[in-house]
Amino acid sequence: MGGHGTRRTDGDGKSGWSGAVCVFPEGHSSEWQITETFRFVHLYVSDDALRAAFSELHDCDARRLSLEERTLDDIPDVGQLLDNMAQATLARDVLRADANFAELVATLPQNRTPLSGGLTARVLRLVDDWIEAHLSGDIRLKDLAELAGLSEFHFHRMFRQSRGVPPHRWVTMQRVARATSLLADTPLAQVATACGFSSQSHLTRTFKSQVGVTPAQYKRQILT
Repeated sequence: MGGHGTRRTDGDGKSGWSGAVCVFPEGHSSEWQITETFRFVHLYVSDDALRAAFSELHDCDARRLSLEERTLDDIPDVGQLLDNMAQATLARDVLRADANFAELVATLPQNRTPLSGGLTARVLRLVDDWIEAHLSGDIRLKDLAELAGLSEFHFHRMFRQSRGVPPHRWVTMQRVARATSLLADTPLAQVATACGFSSQSHLTRTFKSQVGVTPAQYKRQILT
């Protein structure tokens, strides 16, 4: 709320207003002059995490994400989603915050320019299907590389280009995603086994690091 006393000093001198949105790709910097009290929402997402979420949501190469700097623009949909996420976070409603983040990622534009390198859509689907079928067990880099017909080193590099994160992080994301779908009606120990975690405590640590709450807390939110 507010924002009229906010001005970017290292650009075109644009001043803010209530509902204005700024987008800054990772590594960009800016300088500001603030002369009035106002309320604002900051959402920090690493480039890797954002591209991985974009790749998963759109089932496309992570490099398709087109993210350009925007300063104090009128983007009502994004502004509303940020406000919804802030309200959900204050209410400790992780489910609603996650849903609004997914909607936010869905609004981001895709870059249609030709890509070079990376893995083809067919190989990515093959790898994703294999991961899904083997989440409860060990998943080795050599197994994934063999599916793609590449060396482990080459596959690791090409996968990261295409998904935005290395294979091990992608697999962990899929394990946590499966865990969220099982928590409502499955004991935590069984969830850990079904998702390939070595123990319930391993599930809890990994889940909390990615979701922000423990599996037990998440489960209580589902059931309330």
